[in-house]
Amino acid sequence: MSEETIFTEVDEELRRERMRSIWRRVAPYVIGAAVAIVLLVAGNEGWSWWQKSNAARSSDQFYTAVELAEAGDVAAAEEALNTVIAEGSGQYPLLARFRQAALLASDGQTEEAVAAYDALSTDLPDQRMRALALVLAANLLVDAGDVGAVQSRISGLLAPEDPMRNSAREALGLTQYAAGDIDAARATFEEIIADPTGSMETLSRIQLYLAQLIAEGAADPAPVAAPDTAASEATPAE
Repeated sequence: MSEETIFTEVDEELRRERMRSIWRRVAPYVIGAAVAIVLLVAGNEGWSWWQKSNAARSSDQFYTAVELAEAGDVAAAEEALNTVIAEGSGQYPLLARFRQAALLASDGQTEEAVAAYDALSTDLPDQRMRALALVLAANLLVDAGDVGAVQSRISGLLAPEDPMRNSAREALGLTQYAAGDIDAARATFEEIIADPTGSMETLSRIQLYLAQLIAEGAADPAPVAAPDTAASEATPAE
């Protein structure tokens, strides 16, 4: 093996590691932003129920579980969350299930966490919560590079009107990159850039991904050719 070949392989590996490093830095924020949606829903519901004196107990139990998890007492947090799921009122059992899945993920139990999110995505009546569970599961599958597993979860979220579309695209693009398909990853990220409703935070992050992919030689996605209206309107000669 020539020295040039060795240097090329080392350079490519360094580039891949830079992309992985970017994802590791931003992953907590991506996932945290998604979880914040659930927290917001639960917070609004919790305030309403607190005023009516109906959910004070569930609220206390849930936030006790959160504090235990943050303190590193995973076993006690799990037990407290199970209590909320079994006995809680309002939206707190739902919030506890999401928090339980996140706790499994932070404890390194990725397969169990994905299974927990998958269960949420199939048995929740609220479509937004189902979509959130699917995106969170997809984010946990990024490092494995299993594009099929991610696509099976987020394919229904890619419609232009779906509010979770860019989160779904980001998970897909990162998984494509992890699988070594840098051209597909660039095409996916370009779709996010082209979305006029994308947030500045998301666009800034995607620009970092794209810069890395371009440095690695990812091909520029071919523009979609406009239909030849003249040809389509022409009537074949008889």
